[in-house]
Amino acid sequence: MIRLSTVVAALAIGTVGQTLSAQTDYSADITRTDYNIPHIKSDSWGGVGYGVAYAYAQDNICLMAEEFATVAGTRSLYFGPENSSVLGFSEVDNVTSDVFFRSQIDLEALRPGWHDQSDAARELLDGYIAGYNRFLRDTGIENLPEACAGEDWVREIDRDDLLRLNQKQMLLASSLALAPGIATAAPPGPVETASVHFNFRPHEDEVPASNGWAFGGEETADGRGLLIGNPHFPWEGPARFWQMHVSGPDDYDVMGVGIAGTPIPTLGFNKDVAWTHTVTAARHFTVYMLALSPEDPTVYLVDGQPVRMTSTDVTIPMPDGADPVVRKTYSTRFGPIVTLPGSPLNWSERTAFAIRDANSGNQRAIDTWLQIGMAKNVREIEAAVSETLGIPWVNTIAADRYGDALHADITAVPGVSVEMAQSCKTPFSGLVASQLTLLDGTREQCDWRRGANSSSAGLLPATDQASRIRRDYVTNSNDSYWISNPREPYRELSPILGDFEEALSLRTRSNFTETEALLKEVEMDHKAAKALVFGNKSLAADMVVEPLLELCVDREEVADACEAIGGWDREFEKTSRGAYLFEAFWEKVRRSDGLWEVPFDASDPVNTPNTLATEGDRGEALLDALAEAANDLDEAGIALDTPWGEFLTRRHGERRIGLHGGPGVAGVLNMQRGRLVEDGMVPVHGSSYIQIVGFDEDGPVADAILSYSQSTDPASEHYSDQTELYSEKKWHRLPFTPDEVEAHRQGDTITIAE
Repeated sequence: MIRLSTVVAALAIGTVGQTLSAQTDYSADITRTDYNIPHIKSDSWGGVGYGVAYAYAQDNICLMAEEFATVAGTRSLYFGPENSSVLGFSEVDNVTSDVFFRSQIDLEALRPGWHDQSDAARELLDGYIAGYNRFLRDTGIENLPEACAGEDWVREIDRDDLLRLNQKQMLLASSLALAPGIATAAPPGPVETASVHFNFRPHEDEVPASNGWAFGGEETADGRGLLIGNPHFPWEGPARFWQMHVSGPDDYDVMGVGIAGTPIPTLGFNKDVAWTHTVTAARHFTVYMLALSPEDPTVYLVDGQPVRMTSTDVTIPMPDGADPVVRKTYSTRFGPIVTLPGSPLNWSERTAFAIRDANSGNQRAIDTWLQIGMAKNVREIEAAVSETLGIPWVNTIAADRYGDALHADITAVPGVSVEMAQSCKTPFSGLVASQLTLLDGTREQCDWRRGANSSSAGLLPATDQASRIRRDYVTNSNDSYWISNPREPYRELSPILGDFEEALSLRTRSNFTETEALLKEVEMDHKAAKALVFGNKSLAADMVVEPLLELCVDREEVADACEAIGGWDREFEKTSRGAYLFEAFWEKVRRSDGLWEVPFDASDPVNTPNTLATEGDRGEALLDALAEAANDLDEAGIALDTPWGEFLTRRHGERRIGLHGGPGVAGVLNMQRGRLVEDGMVPVHGSSYIQIVGFDEDGPVADAILSYSQSTDPASEHYSDQTELYSEKKWHRLPFTPDEVEAHRQGDTITIAE
């Protein structure tokens, strides 16, 4: 639904349903169809950005305005230093957030990169700024939704705001995870014993993830390509997807989604190709171990020569006229100092650690997605990601109408070759190898940006990364490049790109198991794809429940829990009873040493490890964990056999929308992770924009669902309309051609211009 205030404002200047006769810099038509999807059309790139920003603001202005306040480092000023926000994937206080953004987003360094983008990209972004500001002028800050009406933090934006936002997005799945350690690093801290069991990452189901499949002509019913995109992203905040259809110059005609601040779709399809992204296992930053001067812990040694760290006083404005807070941050030639006390990454009197991110300064992504959107086949997509190295931290999975399927794990990663990874190891690199790449900062030759004179210099070339085009299928569920098709594993590449011949996640194993089983029964089409993506089966349950029930025999102390598990259908459907009890149990045991009798075997990665270890103490430990899980539910007032869809719900006023999908760590492809509330669980992370795209003679055939709907305003009817669809496993056939758009039009087309 188009806001009445917007229509009234547009009528006042005579721009609804018609184009101004006067010469304008920006002009765009916005037509809404079912579920409030905007179809934005303009003859200029500036007009495209203008229309996209205006339409996005209609749906999500409060979310967007708060994000601009966040990346400007003004959360303490506007939301209070005592409050917190999510930075990367962790909740941090607002002062820490402000320190990070004010110290690590270097506008002086970023501004020249604006001009290195193509004319089209710059016009898009300038148009976006104009469209966002136009919406604020048309609507008036006092007339915005309740969450931000009249707030001081809602303001017009400029190029610097988009530079800050883009930089945050580029770092989202890389060094932003260590942002609190950068913002709070201070010398020299007491020497602490390093633990080999440190973890800076959140739970696996709380980070951007995804499943993606591209099926080639050998496996599809019509011999053309077919794509399934199933990103797992947050249900709240600026990383939410938003649907749009954009028609612009140069025959650009793309439908899909973007996150806050993106002026074109970043996942989607045109008439010839469809693509999706999954977060890659490649590492987009390195950490350098520095040797410090005995006389001064802010001086480090490179090739025996002392180099002083750069210190910066960061001033954080406070509300109500209070004195600003001043924090000091430190940086080196290898990047900012980072510290995590109690871990190997601790700033002591002898050592310190610096972090360098390959996406720092990356402003190539918009041009990459522009090229992808205009591609006519998957080879052109492969060329786009290879030539620009602009994709920040995601695999690209694509299918085309000709029956080719692409998996390209080609991103902006540090230029660390196999040889460099070996020669630049430190004595501690092995201790942290499972989570990050630690290099020797005492030698200049270990600086992978050595001699870099451009934004992409120092990065690993595409020819040394992983890419393949097949006629059967490729898929990824966030494990490494090593296996995107179990029929033919990839050769070994640099360790910076991820593990090789290491155990796969249960979600990846479930993907291969379910995909291969389905292809033995049917040729892939839209119907089969829907069954695959929303199967809601748990591979962990298939492997664990039967031997667990055998342990339950004659064990009265866990009788009720065993009965609930025994009655569970081993799926995470809305009607599944006992699903939450299994999730709680599995969370307690899944990382246990000796969980499986049969260890991982690189020659059989899809099926190993397996066979639950139940003998002796290991069996007793499993029953103890089940008893603990049942007790946890009992103390929370949750019945052991509560239907999953009564427990996991989306709240919209008095309505509760039951959801399906479950934990990825339990091998559920349709991942949904929630947080406990007083009387159940609400979703926070998981399946978001799900698209199934094939092709007929005329163009794309696309079914999709945006699980959390288009708008973040609870007062909007589009806050949960697609959530209802998702709940019932219903799909929306997306209108793409002009005739289809016209047939599904909701209200009048609005033309905005200035």
